[in-house]
Amino acid sequence: MAALNEEQTMLRDMARDWSNEKSPVSAFRKMRNDAPAEGYDVTAWGEQAEMGWAGIIIPEAYGGSDFGWLSLGLVLEELGRNLNASPLGASAAAASAIILGGSDAQKEAWLPKLASGEVVGTLAIDEGPHHRPDKIETSLSGGKLSGTKEFVPEGDSAGLFVVAATDGLYLVDGSDGGVSRASRTMTDHRSHAQVTFEGVAAEKLEGGGDDLTDQVLDRARAIACAEMLGMAVQAFETTLDYLKQRVQFGQVLASFQALQHRMANMFAEIELMRSSVEGALQAIDSGMGVAQAVSTAKATANDTLNLVSREMIQLHGGIGMTDEHDAGFYIKRARILENQWGNASFHRERFAQLSGY
Repeated sequence: MAALNEEQTMLRDMARDWSNEKSPVSAFRKMRNDAPAEGYDVTAWGEQAEMGWAGIIIPEAYGGSDFGWLSLGLVLEELGRNLNASPLGASAAAASAIILGGSDAQKEAWLPKLASGEVVGTLAIDEGPHHRPDKIETSLSGGKLSGTKEFVPEGDSAGLFVVAATDGLYLVDGSDGGVSRASRTMTDHRSHAQVTFEGVAAEKLEGGGDDLTDQVLDRARAIACAEMLGMAVQAFETTLDYLKQRVQFGQVLASFQALQHRMANMFAEIELMRSSVEGALQAIDSGMGVAQAVSTAKATANDTLNLVSREMIQLHGGIGMTDEHDAGFYIKRARILENQWGNASFHRERFAQLSGY
């Protein structure tokens, strides 16, 4: 577990209190039933922005707090515990692209709006059903960008797109008339959209080096890992509480040694997951060994959340398979995040390549 400073501890505790009081899982259930066009509770997002969360990784000169990536991860973990549907992660990933590769003018134009929550940003990368950042056909012609992106997170309402093209990343204003969106209903009931860019005005991100896209994607992957960590922790705790209360064959389920072994295994896997996820966030903060740390974290997070979400269903028995219970929400969101920005196989292979194998 990472050693937190006083500010980080306060930030984590504030996020935990807000999430438990203002956005428990029942709030996600209500959002799911209401099905807002944005794919999230606009009022809740406004409160998060007012608390400064939208600007955690944005420099102070542009309206942020510059608390760093570990700090952002602490907030995302707490939101993930209660399945809060928030554009915070997607917007932070978009902001990171501008911080890393944007000109002074681009930073002035967009970072203050992202830091205040006035604009929601997102990454538009993949063009097929799988994460293949090496397979991009979106391109610039005559100074205009054209292409189609699939399953763009927060794509239904984003005001800024960071778009991957054949020659790098571009900024596209979501209000451009050439931007069209088609919502995609997926199992996690969050915002995912097919976004088509037809001859839109685009500004290239010229800084950050030749590997800018990889740098930005690693930050998006770490963001997903932080949410997954919160989900795994809460799924485990909910299951443990149930086993301590449910009586079967005249005994509390938690007294059965076989179930104790399964819970102990999950606990150990979650601790390993926490170490790898926090290690990836700290690597981003330090700028050292980012790619390998992030791929390690994503592969570990994918495997661990897959295990814990499955065990949550099975150990709850029949009730775990009903919509009335929250277990289904965790496994559905888990499956989306496991495949977003690369599944476990993708990241094991990437780690091997990065290590020279």
